[in-house]
Amino acid sequence: MTAAQILGEVFYCVIGLVFILVGVKALKDDGCSKKVTTSAFWFLLAFTFICGPWVPKWLVGAAIVVMACLTAVKGVVQSKNDVPDPVEVRRHADELGYKIFIPALCIAVVAVVGATLGSKVASLKWLTANNAIGLSGVVALIAVLLLTGASPKYAAVDGARLMDNVSTTGILPQLLSALGALFTAAGVGDAVSHYVSMVVPENNILIACFVYCLGMALFTMIMGNGFAAFTVIMTGIGVPFLINQGADPIVVGALGLTAAYCGTLCTPMAANFNIVPAALLETKNKYSVIKSQVPFAVCMLLTHVVLLLVFAF
Repeated sequence: MTAAQILGEVFYCVIGLVFILVGVKALKDDGCSKKVTTSAFWFLLAFTFICGPWVPKWLVGAAIVVMACLTAVKGVVQSKNDVPDPVEVRRHADELGYKIFIPALCIAVVAVVGATLGSKVASLKWLTANNAIGLSGVVALIAVLLLTGASPKYAAVDGARLMDNVSTTGILPQLLSALGALFTAAGVGDAVSHYVSMVVPENNILIACFVYCLGMALFTMIMGNGFAAFTVIMTGIGVPFLINQGADPIVVGALGLTAAYCGTLCTPMAANFNIVPAALLETKNKYSVIKSQVPFAVCMLLTHVVLLLVFAF
């Protein structure tokens, strides 16, 4: 294994340890009605993250199927959390003020700088984009501990609490990304490419850019997430109709994913973004959030077409 792979596995193991903590928390909660199935879900998820590269692939697949079944029968619930006292939280918030945003800025800055250096400096090849994100999390954690003076144990305690609050939807991006890869392996991308070639005139960059962005948005509306759309549309449209025509792959990739997010704004399939907020706000129409976002999504999608034409070629 290379240095980059080893470091990546370290970060995956750390994530797996968080899942284990969530499972242990459920087991210790006598008031949790489904603590066995809940803890089983988190332990299986931790197994895939920690042991995934070292065990047969069918075993990881079996673990995922069991996790899906546990979720389908609503066997995963939230266990009891030791929520901080609101008065104490308010007092600490007033003391810190806007300094509380420093750790969040650390994540963004360190991730971007690290990934950039890793791609340009030969001695930092181990600092891939994923590893840069992991490193940014470490830097942000150190910043939090220095700012608050809190004990390092709270990183584990509150990390598990946050993961428990997010629950099973926390792994949705990975599942949808895997779904996109599955669609690609099944030849969906090739099918898309075939039918698009029947519509897009050869060497017409404007129409190719428009179809690429629109395809990302529409496929995201169907799947509910841009991760699944990206692999298929990039394979079917991005590579043959843009990159092979001389477009910058970095620009095509970056704008493709953000174009997909325009579709996220317009679909009830993206329940966490569009349906849950409507329920929390108790709006009369559960699609009111989507209706308010559609005009902005259309404007941004057209803007993406222009940006592709300007920066990709």
